[in-house]
Amino acid sequence: MPTITEPAIPVSSMATQSIDQAAPKNLELLFFIAWLLCAVFYFFQYAVRSAPGVMQSELTAAWGGNHIGAMISAYYVAYALMALAAGVLLDRYGPRLTIPFGIAVVGAGCLIFAQGGELAGMVGFVLQAIGAIFAFIGSSYVAARYLPARMLAMFIGFTQCLGMAGAAFGSKPVHMVIDPLGSYHVGWQSVWIVFACIGFVLAIATWFIMPHEKGDSPAHHGPLSVGSVIKPFRTVFGNVQSWLAGIVGGLLFLPTTIGALVWATSFLHGGEKMTMAAAASDASMVPIGWVIGCPLLGYISDRIGRRKPVLIVGALVMLAAGLSAIYIPVGVMPRFSVALLLGIASGAAMIPFSMMKEVNPSEVKGTAAGVMNFLVFVTTGIVSPFISRLMVPNQALPLTLHEFQTAFLPLVAGVVVAIILSLFLRETGTSGAARPAPGRVAKLAESPVVHSSM
Repeated sequence: MPTITEPAIPVSSMATQSIDQAAPKNLELLFFIAWLLCAVFYFFQYAVRSAPGVMQSELTAAWGGNHIGAMISAYYVAYALMALAAGVLLDRYGPRLTIPFGIAVVGAGCLIFAQGGELAGMVGFVLQAIGAIFAFIGSSYVAARYLPARMLAMFIGFTQCLGMAGAAFGSKPVHMVIDPLGSYHVGWQSVWIVFACIGFVLAIATWFIMPHEKGDSPAHHGPLSVGSVIKPFRTVFGNVQSWLAGIVGGLLFLPTTIGALVWATSFLHGGEKMTMAAAASDASMVPIGWVIGCPLLGYISDRIGRRKPVLIVGALVMLAAGLSAIYIPVGVMPRFSVALLLGIASGAAMIPFSMMKEVNPSEVKGTAAGVMNFLVFVTTGIVSPFISRLMVPNQALPLTLHEFQTAFLPLVAGVVVAIILSLFLRETGTSGAARPAPGRVAKLAESPVVHSSM
């Protein structure tokens, strides 16, 4: 925001101006390492989260049945609910008193999982969810608080990029290690013990590296009470822009999290009559594109200093790529290129995560990140069963191509709705010079101490 030199400046504008001037202008090594450790944590928890998927036969033998579905459902319920609590804890106590403990909880969950029993597996996996939520929210918090505002979207994109890389690491390499026909012959329980050791080492390193501060000024939060805990939620949920950012982000995640990662292989194999190997290979291009698109679109947004153009153009490309993947027959164009383009454009889904922090007061940026994750998971939780129901054939016959196409239409409609809602989002980029919402200005004017955030 440009410096205002006119004498008749309202107190609220002066408060807002002081935040922007106090925000970090240069990238400092210590703060970068602090963010990097959080991003590595995000990589680590994604690897841990993905590992049970390649251990199904081992876990079924150990537990006397396949309970992976129930375990994963419990994971995401705990993850979504903990997202709200994690944001408040970060705002009140700061990253050093929260993120290392989150990492340690994931490590403890891995250690319990390694005990081998079904109950231990359920408890350990839920504990991993409780700690894992501090990875992305903590990384976003550290990026917003300690890194230059002009780089926020890029660093959030890099965080998501590392998460996708962690998912890949938790699948293929872990399978190679535990494969009884492979060269390593490592027991699946030993893998979880190694995960636990990595978690504890990362927790200790993060504890020593993370800046020694205790969250925002107590003036922002007051003494610990029910009212002070609810207050940041009232601020975030009471902001219409928060709802817009959360819904837009959630809708833009659906084509990847549900369409590509869950149903794309079935669609290509059953609907387009591709071989299973070719279908899986082409579908895998979407997360590869996501790894490219998240930091790339974040960098472009930060570079031009605007959020909405990158968000809307990315969503339009998603829409075009999605329609091409669904309706253009195989052979007209390389299918892998469409999937890759869809994945790259899906990086636009990360832009609302930056906007969520920028449309809310600095003292609730952790809560805002938690609410954003919560809204995205709720959106996925609502839409996923609906899409799954559409993918179930009415009779014993397999789905036809037309039925697959019909089942994907809600995801297409979701992208269209996201584009329309994006038009109502406030531009928060550094070149947009958008003034803060009135509620934010009023709160800043009341606060005797102003801390930098973004």
